[in-house]
Amino acid sequence: MTSTAAPSPAPTPATAPDVWLPIPAEEIDGLPEGLNYRFWNGGKDYPADPAECAFYVVPYLAGAEVAVRPLEHMGAVQVVQTLSAGVDHVQPGLVGLPAGVRLCNAKGVHEASTAELAVALILASLRGFPGFTRGQDDEEWRSGFYPALADKSVLIVGYGSIGAAVEDRLEPFECARVARVARSARTTARGPVHALDALPALLPDADVVVLTTPLNPSTQGLVGAEFLAAMRDGALLVNVARGPVVDTDALLAELTSGRLRAALDVTDPEPLPAGHPLWHAPHVLITPHVGGSTSAFLPRAKRLLAGQLSRFAAGEPLDNLVLTTG
Repeated sequence: MTSTAAPSPAPTPATAPDVWLPIPAEEIDGLPEGLNYRFWNGGKDYPADPAECAFYVVPYLAGAEVAVRPLEHMGAVQVVQTLSAGVDHVQPGLVGLPAGVRLCNAKGVHEASTAELAVALILASLRGFPGFTRGQDDEEWRSGFYPALADKSVLIVGYGSIGAAVEDRLEPFECARVARVARSARTTARGPVHALDALPALLPDADVVVLTTPLNPSTQGLVGAEFLAAMRDGALLVNVARGPVVDTDALLAELTSGRLRAALDVTDPEPLPAGHPLWHAPHVLITPHVGGSTSAFLPRAKRLLAGQLSRFAAGEPLDNLVLTTG
């Protein structure tokens, strides 16, 4: 009797490049054949010899120490792929790697979730949600008159893909205007993007300032005493970027005085330790770095990895290239 069972797939050659994934390969549709897929999500034991890894996908939300731990042993690595938009937690681990290693980020994965949170933080802060929550806990009916997002002026600092996604979601809210700032000036379909040196002129006109900039030497501490002093009285600072973009002491001084408000998904230090004065500063709303941690993450991350690995296997240029070691 002739068997009708489907033939078993051909085994991947032992000489095929190793790929370390923080998501099991069988859960990702569209991965190319011809690569050895190893599952590692930051555990103590490595799935194989790091020296044989050619494509390393950094575990998501595992922390900088875990992210860089295997890199010093990855002498043959060709690609380091993050599942975060930022790469600052990985870059220190690239020191000592051979020239030509490509570092790619997760552009396209976090825009929807992070922009949603930015708008949620704006609305929650303006409309007084933290006070309502405390009132509910205390069984108090805290009615009143609160600011609306409508007719407000919004300044987005860091106008990349996430900044543009924030503006997409602001469009229905009838803002008076949206201004945009990035590292260098350019023109978009929505209007001009100003360079960073335009901030002193733009800050006094903004009711809401949203930070979506990456963390790098030019943005670390960008939001210091001078930046904050230029913001108008009562303005709201929203940070969905990275904690060290903001000088925490300078922000605390403005919050304590009551002149500014803040909504922070990221802080410096992070995680914010118990007893830190930022926890109980007036007029601040804090979320625990959850901008990208939603149900939208996995499907987008899987599509990114399938596409990147298909290009890698075919010898094609990769998307989202941040830098190449040299």
